[in-house]
Amino acid sequence: MQIGEFGRAHGLRGEVRLKSFTEDPLAVARYEPLFDDYGRRLRITALRPAPGSAADMLIASIEGIADRDLAEALNRRGVFTTRAAIAATGAGEDEFLLADLIGMSVERPDGAVIGRVVAVPDYGAGDLLEITPLAGGASALVPFLKSFVPTVDLAGRRVVVEAPDDLFAPAGPEPKPGEE
Repeated sequence: MQIGEFGRAHGLRGEVRLKSFTEDPLAVARYEPLFDDYGRRLRITALRPAPGSAADMLIASIEGIADRDLAEALNRRGVFTTRAAIAATGAGEDEFLLADLIGMSVERPDGAVIGRVVAVPDYGAGDLLEITPLAGGASALVPFLKSFVPTVDLAGRRVVVEAPDDLFAPAGPEPKPGEE
């Protein structure tokens, strides 16, 4: 499971920027084992918030990375851990991995099944549920907010979505120039 991503080098002594995907950004260092997207084991030896206002951006020292060139080689590499390591942190009853949502049935509040979750992208403004309709056709994106997704039933493998009735309505014809 990906829990972070390295960015550019920070300074000359091998420190590197690290964007944390964990709820508590500093918790990224507590997971064991850690490895990069090439399968190389990682050990974070020091971690602190990066300057600026982004709480999820950190400065990390990685065992064996002692100069700027080695730190630059980590740029854009993912930081991963195992599902077992995440479970060992003692997740609460209402906590789950976004990856666990993929494949869940999507229902309206009245119980009507309308589709299935196929992805949970985040394009920078927050998590979204990508839902493919049961009837086929193009998928739709719904913000993963309590106001749109009031229920996540992990045991029942379903989410309830407060979606407009026309969520999967076919798109109308493209407007002709001058008709906008």
